[in-house]
Amino acid sequence: MIEQVSFTLRGRNPDVLACIANLSNDEVFTPPEFANRMLDTLAEAWAEDNNGANIWADKTVKCLDPFTKTGVFLREITSRLTKGLADEMPDLDERVNHILTKQVFGIGITNLTSLLARRSVYCSKHANGSHSIAKGFNSEAGNIWFERTEHTWPNGKCTFCGTSQEALDRGGALETHAYAFIHTNNIKTRMTELFGGNMQFDVIIGNPPYQLDDGGFGKSAAPIYQLFVEQAKKLEPRYLSLVIPSRWFAGGKGLDEFREAMLADNRLRSIDDYLSAADVFPGVGLKGGVCYFLWERDNPGLCRVTTRFKDWPVSSETRRLLEQGADVFIRFNEGLSILKKVVSVETGQAESLSLPKNKRFDQLVSSLRPFGLRTFFRGKTAKRAGDVLVYQNGGTSYTPRKAITTGTELIDKWKIYVGRAAPGTGNRDTYPHRILSTPFIGEPGSICSETYLCIGPLDSKSEAESVLSYLTCRLTRQLILLHKPSQDTTRKVYTFVPMQDWTKQWTDADLYTKYGLTISEIAFIEKIVRPMDLASDLLEDVAVVEEDE
Repeated sequence: MIEQVSFTLRGRNPDVLACIANLSNDEVFTPPEFANRMLDTLAEAWAEDNNGANIWADKTVKCLDPFTKTGVFLREITSRLTKGLADEMPDLDERVNHILTKQVFGIGITNLTSLLARRSVYCSKHANGSHSIAKGFNSEAGNIWFERTEHTWPNGKCTFCGTSQEALDRGGALETHAYAFIHTNNIKTRMTELFGGNMQFDVIIGNPPYQLDDGGFGKSAAPIYQLFVEQAKKLEPRYLSLVIPSRWFAGGKGLDEFREAMLADNRLRSIDDYLSAADVFPGVGLKGGVCYFLWERDNPGLCRVTTRFKDWPVSSETRRLLEQGADVFIRFNEGLSILKKVVSVETGQAESLSLPKNKRFDQLVSSLRPFGLRTFFRGKTAKRAGDVLVYQNGGTSYTPRKAITTGTELIDKWKIYVGRAAPGTGNRDTYPHRILSTPFIGEPGSICSETYLCIGPLDSKSEAESVLSYLTCRLTRQLILLHKPSQDTTRKVYTFVPMQDWTKQWTDADLYTKYGLTISEIAFIEKIVRPMDLASDLLEDVAVVEEDE
């Protein structure tokens, strides 16, 4: 038998894990630099909670990546422990073998990624192979487990992840995407089955799968990362750090209960928020940005919120995750102070961010399908007696008034139409941007398809022009952004927008003065929100595929 090679630390230039292309937007590989940033945050918290102790100098610490792909987290943890334990365990081979057999554990999400992870961590796709730097394993898997897991389909939907049998019950030749970590009723028992003994992890860290496509070619992809977060918490690690999409801040599709639980959890001690996912995962089309969080089991308190975007100054503030009167996480630290000023002027108090119902602009905004017409509706090109004008995706048409049974009270009123989907720039988040598609006035005798929301009813053209001027203001759209998790612009994103006097034309100068904004607050708004030119922006707008809420 060939003797196993000794472990040596050597430079990696270039790092192969920084060069591997992502397989999909669902399972995104983590760049080594970013994985190390998360590990730095973990190490700082450990030191703060343990009188300055170095986590990487503790030979009893157990770390788990329960959805390992390239093995980058486990590899970097191994590297740090190898350096940190050098004084206590001088023999390099003995030290590395101890780390790999006693301290680092992983669960592969596919057969391919489990092989990648073992190659990254053990320097061999077989943990007990001749080239493996670990010498204490009897199995090929070592501590990076993977076995094919099947979905459970009692009623055509998986009991554990909710995906449809029609989409993923496709035979043994293809991956099931039935991730072992979330396909179990008792995760603690499952960990014992996988790794043996009493597996109490000090650290759980990683980058879970984000979504499962339910057969709609991306349109109906359902988020699943929240299931991994919830399952990891059940293992009660001392520290939990995961990178996930930032859309959970405002809830939405399948995320409302998760958002409420996260925002009420005072063990969530830091959030590093990246406004553009491309700053973390180059080339990945993931709208709404990403974040990584640190959850500390034994050290509850306020949360340090840090916002990052390209070369902008980093914004960091320690605060509550859920402000009184708010039902979402206020993403921007600067945005929170602006919102508090707006609410204070409107209500006379600053303890709660809740506007009275009669002062909320969302009361004017319709629900989806304001007149009952779907996005794909196409009316007649020629008008006949009794027809109404329809603003639809791609233009206008006509349909009989008698065919409309929903929103009839709006037909003969003035109103504003605004696209349900905000304009996008490819697959990247860019600032400043418009936040809204370009609104326009809807005359009496007109309706719209699901492509638009309807704002009204308004009593006159001058009132409609006043509302239109208000929507073009940057402050208005900044307040919308604070409640907007994606490009989908539904009624609820107007929750923080106050009503105004509709007898005048509104400008940002008027609003800045009314709410007493500072020079720095104004500068922040104008850095985030692009000016809106109704004529040119309306021409610029293109059809954007709506995302179901």
